[in-house]
Parts: sequence; C-alpha cells; structure tokens
Amino acid sequence: MTRALVAGFVVTWLVAPVAAQTATFTPDPVDLPAAKREAAVTWYTSTPVNTAQKIANMFQAEAGIKVELFRSGGSAVLRRFMQEIDARRVIADVMTISDPAEVLTLIKRDLVVPFRPRHFDRIRDEVKDPKGYHVAQRVNLVGFIARSDKGVPLPRNWTDLTDPKYKGLLVMPDPSYTAIQLMVIGTLLRKYGWGFYEKLRANQIMIVQSHQQVSETLTRGERLIAAEGADQFAWLDRKAGHKIETIWPIDGAFAIGAPTVVIKGAPHPNAAKALAEFMISDAVQKLLPSEGIYAGRSDVEPPPGNPPLAQIKLMPVNYEQIEKDAKSLKTRFNEIYQ
Repeated sequence: MTRALVAGFVVTWLVAPVAAQTATFTPDPVDLPAAKREAAVTWYTSTPVNTAQKIANMFQAEAGIKVELFRSGGSAVLRRFMQEIDARRVIADVMTISDPAEVLTLIKRDLVVPFRPRHFDRIRDEVKDPKGYHVAQRVNLVGFIARSDKGVPLPRNWTDLTDPKYKGLLVMPDPSYTAIQLMVIGTLLRKYGWGFYEKLRANQIMIVQSHQQVSETLTRGERLIAAEGADQFAWLDRKAGHKIETIWPIDGAFAIGAPTVVIKGAPHPNAAKALAEFMISDAVQKLLPSEGIYAGRSDVEPPPGNPPLAQIKLMPVNYEQIEKDAKSLKTRFNEIYQ
C-alpha cells in the first residue's frame, strides 16, 4: 500500500487485488427500466468539452437515454445551478464540477442525494464521500505548464514565478470561472500570502478564463509559462506535437477531484443515477487516460507517459476553509487583477 498527504489527511491507497476490495461492497441499485422511461437526463459539468461530449454520446448509445449537456467552467456551472435553485427551479439531474469545496455547501443545503453506485469502492477514498454524497469522476492534476522550446529557464517552486525574469511571460486562469484555480489560490494564499499574487501582478501576468484558454495562449506563443495549468491540456498539446512540458512544483502540485453529485428533486431521478453510475464505469474510466486525464478509480492506470499519483508530491487542500472563504478569495483576486 502507498501513503500520501491529500486534503490535509494521510490517505492510504490500496493496491490489493480488486476481488479483495469489492468483496464486502453492495452497490445501490439503479432502476434502468424506469430510467429508460424518463428518456432524458440533464448533465451540468466542467468536464473538458470534448471528453464531456464523448461521455454523453457513449451513455446515449448504451442506455438509449438522451443527455442534455450544459458545459462550462466549474464556477460558472455552479453559479448557474445555484441561481436556478434560488429561483426554486431544479433543471440539472447530475452535476460534475472540479470544486470539492462547494460540494460541501450543496451537502449542507440538502441539495444532493447519497448514491453509491457500482465501482464506488474502486474510487480513491480521498475523492469521494463515504456515504456517496459525491463521487469523483476524475482527478485534475495541476502544476506549471511551460513551452520547452524557447530557452526560458523553467520555474521549480511556486515562488520562482515572482522572479522579474518572468515578467510578461506568465498566464493563469480566473478563479471566478475555473473552480480548480480557486482551490489553488485558497491554498497558496495560506502558504505564501496575497503578496505572492501581488508580485505576479507586478510581473504582468495575463489572466484568461479557462485552462483551455491557458493552453491556447501557450501553444500560440503569446505567453510561455502557465503559473497554474492543467496537465490534461498539456498532455493533449504534447500529443499534438507541441513543445509543452508539465512541471510538478517541488513545494507541491495539486490533485483536485471532480465530484459527481445526483441532484435532490431532479426531474429524471432514475436516469440521473444511471448516468452517475456510468461516470465511473469501465467505459468512462478507461476513456479518461486516453484523454490525458487521471481517472477517479484507483485501479485505472495514469495517462500514458505520466507518473502515478503516488509519485507526485501534492500540496494538501483544506476544502472546508476554502468553502468558507470562496467569496472573499474571488473578491480580493479581482481587486488585485482588475
């Protein structure tokens, strides 16, 4: 077994045979005939758009249930969902976002139902709720992303990014749009203070909305280093032939789960459970590495060419604290970068 520090806790990742892991687990049932009668399911997600569409198409082909897909950045998805809830409208059946902190809010507000589907026991313990209130579809790996063909010395620690030699070379996403960036800011702030982000501002860092836009900025050569970048996009860029490198910071990279939740009072409750179960099926979990994504399940290999999670030093994330501080974090960030 392997031990790692994740989300502030020492977590043991089991590598025992699958049979031993699944012997005592009984999954919650899915009424597939009822799901088919509902005929449709609405999925709100921050899953990368091409991957999300593939998952939706695969589910429609297998279950015969139409997927209405709304895809945007994690913070944007959550904002739309909460606006609908506050208006007493439940439209989403299932939601997958890279924001474990805000999922805690959903649980506290009694907006999700517990569901432990088939293969729940194979999901890494640190990215699921033991009662099934949320289950990670995938794990987002975040570090520095850099052009490796421009002769620029590469940063190794987060604080390296404040060096004046990187002035005008940096880019990162907006936490008001991308939930993963909010997790990063909330964590680095407690370690390095707002002065770290003020120094990045002095280095004329470019702010874009999403990790997709970070990727495009690098491949076009507009900026050369992502001061916070998602490895999944870097992996795809490398596969496409771009000279892009992922750097795992010495002081710690980030592994942020992307929880899937089943919405309480959903219009299509049975189809919602069918889709949530499909999200951690063999078909989807084995698709993810081929898209450069770390799967939520511990029995699935990492993306080709990437190290296993256990070999990457990770920075612990206090999701409870970030949940409390989310509004003030976004406000202060916007004050610095307005």
